[in-house]
Amino acid sequence: MKTTCITILFWPLSMLLLSDDSQSSRTEVKYNFTEMNYSLIPVDINKNITILDLSYNQISLNVTDTRVLQTYFLLTELYLIENNIIMLYNNSFGNLSNLEILNMCTNSIHIIQQGAFIGLNKLKQLHLCQNKIFQLNPDIFVPLKNLTLLNLQGNLISYFDVPRMFHLELIILYGNPWNCSCSLLNLQKWLNTSNVTLENENITTCAYPDILKRYSITTVPYNAECYSKFSPPINEDLYNHSQSINNSTFNSSLNNLKNSEHKLLGKSWAFLLGVVVTVLMTSFLIFIAIKCPIWYNFLLSYNHHRLEEHEAETYEDGFTGNSSYLSQASHTNSEETTVIFEQLHSFVIDDDGFIEDKYIDTHELREEN
Repeated sequence: MKTTCITILFWPLSMLLLSDDSQSSRTEVKYNFTEMNYSLIPVDINKNITILDLSYNQISLNVTDTRVLQTYFLLTELYLIENNIIMLYNNSFGNLSNLEILNMCTNSIHIIQQGAFIGLNKLKQLHLCQNKIFQLNPDIFVPLKNLTLLNLQGNLISYFDVPRMFHLELIILYGNPWNCSCSLLNLQKWLNTSNVTLENENITTCAYPDILKRYSITTVPYNAECYSKFSPPINEDLYNHSQSINNSTFNSSLNNLKNSEHKLLGKSWAFLLGVVVTVLMTSFLIFIAIKCPIWYNFLLSYNHHRLEEHEAETYEDGFTGNSSYLSQASHTNSEETTVIFEQLHSFVIDDDGFIEDKYIDTHELREEN
């Protein structure tokens, strides 16, 4: 009797669970378009698709592909292996909120914009292996709150800044030219202190400097100077506290900047007004000087007037006083004066025997004759 009652009670629950499993198995829709030489994501696919494999095609994931991809909002797995993807733009997967696996290995990706993974709240696996990624901004991983596996194998990454609140279970980093300088200390600390597993740790080694090439990135010996330069990653509480402090500091700095801008604005207006007034006054004076020259002609001119009696006497006294000096000068320069006079008042003997004086105006003589 008890067994029957228990069966009756749990029978609806068991039927509900079975119906859910069967429904989930029935709703899984998978399409395989590998090696179809597609250059664009096809638009005539069933909108209820959950697994889409477009590997080994010529898809570049451009704006048109992104628009088409947003219509497949039930996708849980997307495979774009070995295509022609060069860049991941912002909101490339914005409407794929159910996506759990994204594989884009063996492409030519070298730029990932900060908002490329916005909307992938349920993503668990991200495969970016065998690309040309040189540097990764840690902020691109902020929307991936449920990410457990990150595959960055075979890129050009030499430094990796661990994102805050990064809760991975597996990370793949081998095949990159790691620079094991002090800048890699935080990554080493995170790998050794967190619960993450580094796959192929023994071959995830340093590329330079040469003396550290045989070391794994998890066992590189760093000196005390590196520890003093780089602090360990901060936890979530400390991060929130620092963010609040930074926000308050930013707000106060912004207010001070606004006040200083107002003060500078008032001073700049006064300075500008002074410059304008100075230019106008200078232009006005130049205009008057050009158009009305009477005033400076009066200053530059002088008036002739007859000498007064006392001025004449003074002039005569001065002349008589200097007469002795003039007589001496005449004796000393007599010879020079004679030469100059002869040069100036030379006479020319004409053919008829008469002496021609150059001071006689020939024109007047002709009129008299």
